Amino acid sequence: MTTTDTGLPLFVLGRGTDSHSERGVDCPGELPSASDPALVERARRAKAALGDRVFVLGHHYQRDEVIQFADVTGDSFKLAREAAARPDAEYIVFCGVHFMAESADILTGDAQRVVLPDLAAGCSMADMATFDQVEECWEALEDAGIAGVTVPVTYMNSSADIKAFCGRNGGVVCTSSNARRALDWAFSRGEKVLFLPDQHLGRNTAVLEMGLSLDDCVVYNPHRPNGGLTTEQLENAKVILWKGHCSVHGRFSPECVDDVRERIPGVNVLVHPECRHEVVTKADHVGSTEYIIKKLEEAPAGSSWAVGTELNLVKRLGQMFPDKNVTFLDRTVCYCSTMNRIDLPHLVWALESLAAGQVVNQITVDEDTTRWAKVALDRMLALP
Repeated sequence: MTTTDTGLPLFVLGRGTDSHSERGVDCPGELPSASDPALVERARRAKAALGDRVFVLGHHYQRDEVIQFADVTGDSFKLAREAAARPDAEYIVFCGVHFMAESADILTGDAQRVVLPDLAAGCSMADMATFDQVEECWEALEDAGIAGVTVPVTYMNSSADIKAFCGRNGGVVCTSSNARRALDWAFSRGEKVLFLPDQHLGRNTAVLEMGLSLDDCVVYNPHRPNGGLTTEQLENAKVILWKGHCSVHGRFSPECVDDVRERIPGVNVLVHPECRHEVVTKADHVGSTEYIIKKLEEAPAGSSWAVGTELNLVKRLGQMFPDKNVTFLDRTVCYCSTMNRIDLPHLVWALESLAAGQVVNQITVDEDTTRWAKVALDRMLALP
């Protein structure tokens, strides 16, 4: 377990950072009060003062109070590409989480500055695969004699270090919407795939979309010697799944599906592929965030939908499509806690600081990491 300078395994909120974690907590400067009724007007004034110098990106999982100020909304990869398509914007304010801001910094120009309003907005999934752990895993594959026939594939929800690892080792980045194409690409270049860091997306893609069996997949646990696997298991596997998951989508259970079907006759169950395999196989429709939005947009009026993804988005979909019955798949409230750290006080503080000429919470990726991460991202962009 990583310890802090104080010797404690966890930080006192607001004090200190961990360079090896998505979840730094330093936030210099004073934030306006969350109860300040003038926050909305202050955000509008600061954004107007910055004009075309600033471009605000808002991930689908953000709070409504933040999304209202986004110039573009979307999933992590769409937003990174949108940032790259705005070379004249001096500042990119990314209302998302750390790995997303890193990707934006990798894909934007040297003169542009990427700002994350709260450095504590990390990703628990991305934290489940550190660079040192992945290097150790690769050494285990080398010892087993299979590294040379294994292609690493990392989900977009990973740190820049992991993307760069894939770039250096002949691998590629994928999103939830093109994971099948990325795995096809990988298998055309090797016999095996190391899939990072979300085991559920990797398993669901391999089994449900590519026709592999559950027995073709093994799970590498970075907290156990040799990943908890024998050399024979590594040799026989076609897909080596990293033991990582999304803390939001991992909460949904098969019982959630059974319960909502009992409560709402004729309901359509629509879930994200980061959900567990047992949940995905019980659902009616499975797809990325953009797929979920499109599916509801095309759904007939009066139809009922139970959606298994982050609650901010599900609530927003219910508002967007009032002619349909949209409900959250689980009875339990389930926001993405780190995504929700980007609140209106942090956004106001970031915009007002930029308007005053002070760049705060800038996200920068070093030159070597940028180079190799971009190799892996460019391979994804070149996928058919």
